[in-house]
Amino acid sequence: MDDEPGKGPTLFTRRQLVLGTVVAGSIAAMPRINSETSHAAMPINPNASSATLLNAPIELAGDWGRMLEGAATQVIKRMRRSCLTDVRLVSDRQPARVRVDSHTSGQPAIWLHPDGSSVAWIIVDIGERDWSKLAYQFGHELGHVFANSWQADAKPAAPCQWLEEAMVEAFSLRGLGRLAEDWRKHPPFVGDNAFGDAIAQYCQNIVRAYATLADGQDLTRDAAAWFADNWGAIEIPGLNPFAQAMSVTILAEYDQNPDCIEALGALNRWRGRSGIPVAEYLQRWKESCAELQTSPHLPLRLGELLGVVTP
Repeated sequence: MDDEPGKGPTLFTRRQLVLGTVVAGSIAAMPRINSETSHAAMPINPNASSATLLNAPIELAGDWGRMLEGAATQVIKRMRRSCLTDVRLVSDRQPARVRVDSHTSGQPAIWLHPDGSSVAWIIVDIGERDWSKLAYQFGHELGHVFANSWQADAKPAAPCQWLEEAMVEAFSLRGLGRLAEDWRKHPPFVGDNAFGDAIAQYCQNIVRAYATLADGQDLTRDAAAWFADNWGAIEIPGLNPFAQAMSVTILAEYDQNPDCIEALGALNRWRGRSGIPVAEYLQRWKESCAELQTSPHLPLRLGELLGVVTP
């Protein structure tokens, strides 16, 4: 975006992702919203307060083409529930509103608008009724919001931004898998149960591509050696190929220890955020978990995998 230096917004998490074989997941016909399930099939987290990321109002902005009014909102809300239901929301920096802005070009991002508002502004770039891609992109950026990376001071920085990218990518893939299952049982659009299979295939294609990367990089053989041998390329900010590979390992951790996901809400609550050495980053994260009374399992596990000794 061309803004006057120092006054315009900042785009966060410009992602470079080429998967080649990923299923588009678009619906050719104009959908009809299923009124029986339009309020989402999964229950609201009973522990959620009146102002959390799970129930903050969602508003649309930008160019959504000729989509049926309300259709995109239904998909976004369903993906949010798939990502956050049964996850304890511990952050003290949750937005009051979530804005999803559809652009016709560019990368998905968080718009770090310096106006002091409490709006988490998510940018997506999808085709018309491309529900799988919408859910996937939204889930990744929602992960950044969940990890407290939505306010004006949340600019990404090396050397640890790659780790957040890997964690929120795994967060989105976990959400996609849950969304696929829910869509098969309770589709938001009438008679559209089978599209749950398309979402599942979309997710599987991404995971398969990342697993191939992980094998080729020797991450699956020895994560600590992988990190020591490739740290210069690994620490390039963004969802780089090493972050993509690591996301599969983190996804497995989410599946095996679902409670550890809540620790994302304790991220980035310290000066320097991702711009500090990884040992200090993990130590600050553990301290933040203690402050919010959240399990430190995830930072401990990542430190163990990467062979990082915290101070």
